[in-house]
Amino acid sequence: MSVIVTRPLREAARWVQALRDHGIAAEALPLIAIAPAPDAQAVARAWQSLPQCAAAMFVSAQAAAGFFEAGAPAALQALRTRAWATGPGTRDALLAAGWPAARIDAPCDAAPQFDSEALWSVVRGQLQPGDRVLIVRGGDAGGEPAGRDWLAQQLRQAGAEVAQVASYVRQRPVWSPVQCSRAGAAAQDGSWWLFSSSQALGHLRTLVPDQDWSRARAVATHPRIAQAARAAGFGEVAQSRPTLAALLAFLQSRG
Repeated sequence: MSVIVTRPLREAARWVQALRDHGIAAEALPLIAIAPAPDAQAVARAWQSLPQCAAAMFVSAQAAAGFFEAGAPAALQALRTRAWATGPGTRDALLAAGWPAARIDAPCDAAPQFDSEALWSVVRGQLQPGDRVLIVRGGDAGGEPAGRDWLAQQLRQAGAEVAQVASYVRQRPVWSPVQCSRAGAAAQDGSWWLFSSSQALGHLRTLVPDQDWSRARAVATHPRIAQAARAAGFGEVAQSRPTLAALLAFLQSRG
């Protein structure tokens, strides 16, 4: 059994090594390329605005990493601003960057999903009308904040003021002929493709547009991603929580 890890290169390398450490054959075929913050000054201004924010919401570990890499460090210990994380990976990235644990909110590790809906159920009671919330997320190819706007809508309906900043850019990678060939083989050889992003599936269809995926197998970390995998033509699609333990349990159940 082989697993194709499609996360951005740095994350994919960690997942590949973790899977190999548990005896699973794994390799990286990144389907998201990460570029620096498109507007470092905008990130710096976002840093400066933190003392006026009730909370800063980070959509991913990469969003947190990009924010700290591109922004001017602030005195985090003195801030009263809370950090909202969508899951344990994002929470751990914030802890590693120095955000005090007592001021980080995230879904519990046992939550069925790690997404905006799960986070909102944790933090919705914190807000007062007029509170300012900063959302730190990825940007599109043009550098504009991109992704689901669901949480921003909930915040505005609750009377909060919402600001957004792109701390990094998610792009389609450039694949070599060898990578394209490997993707074609992995569509036929029983490999499990691990998807943690619907955008990755869109990039895959662009990179190998004529590939038949009817014999391919995908494991997705969210129902929306599973739906995108089915739409892309994957013949077998399963779901797993986005943790190493859950993925290992899934793979072991499939022999």
